[in-house]
Amino acid sequence: MKKLMLLMTIALITFSTSCKEKKESIQMKEVMAVHDEIMPKMGQFGKLVGQLKGMENDSTEMGMQYKKARIDLQDAHKAMMDWMQNFGNRFTLDEIMKGAELSEQKLQWLDEEEEKVKALKEQINSSIENAQNLLGKED
Repeated sequence: MKKLMLLMTIALITFSTSCKEKKESIQMKEVMAVHDEIMPKMGQFGKLVGQLKGMENDSTEMGMQYKKARIDLQDAHKAMMDWMQNFGNRFTLDEIMKGAELSEQKLQWLDEEEEKVKALKEQINSSIENAQNLLGKED
């Protein structure tokens, strides 16, 4: 009976550890999936900023909208660059790409980063959409 209890305890510990590793691996993949979804959109920023700069030369309400849209795009671009740098400072390549086990501190950071990248996705998508709408385009 003692052996059975010991085996069940070991099995439970092993199972809970593997579930934790699976959860953190899945969460890391989800964070990276959001990153991978928004990264290709970064190429649109330069083109849109250039087009908006040419249209913001007047002080009319429309000129101010073009200027705000350009600033929003530039802010979103900077936010993406800052997020990637900070994320890379918090996690190793093995943790990001190979699912290496995370410490308790890094698990908390991963929760934070997941929220940040979701907000970043919204910021990028809305700034691009706003610029395209102002310019009368849909890419």
